[in-house]
Amino acid sequence: MPRSVNHSASKQRRKKVLKMAKGYWGARSKVLTVAKTHVEKGLVHAYRDRKLKKRVFRSLWIVRINAAARQNGTTYSRLMHALESKGIAINRKLLASIAVENPQSFSEIVKFALN
Repeated sequence: MPRSVNHSASKQRRKKVLKMAKGYWGARSKVLTVAKTHVEKGLVHAYRDRKLKKRVFRSLWIVRINAAARQNGTTYSRLMHALESKGIAINRKLLASIAVENPQSFSEIVKFALN
């Protein structure tokens, strides 16, 4: 008796990999074995960088807050300590956007926290 092979499922698997490799250059988007390795590698980078993105943005916010704090005569660490001791719960993302978009409001926050 001949062996039964599920051609439609096999074809779907191959099509899925090649669809994910769309936009890759050369054999990476055409040859299944090459495309499979590059798609897997891309998915690994995507997973890792979703975690890394959070770290990168937090450090960006800290840099922005520090720059704005120094323009107001203090440092990032002193400002964050003062905000915490006053019980002001503003997260770094919001504080950084205020520092960039509305420097006058940021100055008022700094004055309130340090007094």
